Amino acid sequence: MNLDDFSDLIERPDGGVRRDAEERRERLTVPSGALGRLDELGEWLSAAQQAVPVKPVDQPRVVLFAGDHGVAELGVSGRAAGTAYELVRAVLDGASPVAVLSRRFSVPVRIVDAGLDCDPELLPDAVVRHRVRRGSGRIDVEDALTAEEAEQAVRLGMRIADEEADSGTDLVVLGDLSVGGTTAASTLIAALCGTDASVVTGRGGAGIDDLAWMLKCAAIRDALRRARPVLGDQLELLAAVGGADLAAMTGFLLQSAVRRMPVVLDGVVSAACALVAQRAAFRAPDWWLAGQVSGEPAQMKALDRMALTPLLDHGVTVGEGSGALLALPLVQAAAALAAELPERTEETGEEFAGEPPAEADAGTAETATA
Repeated sequence: MNLDDFSDLIERPDGGVRRDAEERRERLTVPSGALGRLDELGEWLSAAQQAVPVKPVDQPRVVLFAGDHGVAELGVSGRAAGTAYELVRAVLDGASPVAVLSRRFSVPVRIVDAGLDCDPELLPDAVVRHRVRRGSGRIDVEDALTAEEAEQAVRLGMRIADEEADSGTDLVVLGDLSVGGTTAASTLIAALCGTDASVVTGRGGAGIDDLAWMLKCAAIRDALRRARPVLGDQLELLAAVGGADLAAMTGFLLQSAVRRMPVVLDGVVSAACALVAQRAAFRAPDWWLAGQVSGEPAQMKALDRMALTPLLDHGVTVGEGSGALLALPLVQAAAALAAELPERTEETGEEFAGEPPAEADAGTAETATA
């Protein structure tokens, strides 16, 4: 497998349709620009859907890739190593932020176990049946995956994207359920952006103290030494310092772009996978939205590199796709406004332009004559 092949498979959203959407926007009764970024979102959706007016986003889905990372053994996470399955269980039990929000917004959640380090019996078969391997390697001293496992994980993500597109999903909110995932993600971003470890090291979704931050920074620094020799091959990079969940998310993002299925990115993990995918296919980011600012410095580095501006900045650091899911109503609102606001008729257009009716003009002329 060569991820560079995706470059020939991915097209940008339809530029002609976007121009038609922009022209329609100019004809609406609400002045152009009055809705701010919602105008841009509506036009982007039109281009992605190849439809003017834009269709409603009524079949969204949250997709979460789950995995454990061996680097968590170093104490770089606020959670104990090998406990990502607890995050999964909380979502399944409806006791996590993303579960609460998904109920509120009536959005189904799909969880894909790409590399959890737990007995399969602890979770439903629908979750664990996709697992590539049990946990990922400690990236500071060893590869996260073998080359074969990396390809298997990427193909898993591609398969999930195809299943979602085939089922009618019209927009995906993408997130992760991982322990140690932000360390791997920060390593990928630092490697691809040519940045030092200290610049990208954050506190993670669970929060860590200063000692853990220093351990995390050292782990990323050591992992970077292993990442730099394989920067020319995205698959080798994911195998060296990624993980099964990150490789699967990368495959998912690339195949979603092939299938013209928009994706809203959540935090630093999805941003890292998006950056790897962009390296393989430069047009792919045109199919993604950045849902929120997570507070992780590596996330902002990645989003800047991809020229993606987050929709929200509410300080949500919990992960799990929660911040991106909060942005979904904004996207749906943009679609509704673009589709349902009326266009100006000839009469309303004259009034909007401030031109007086013909009768008023005649009356004014008669008064002037008298």
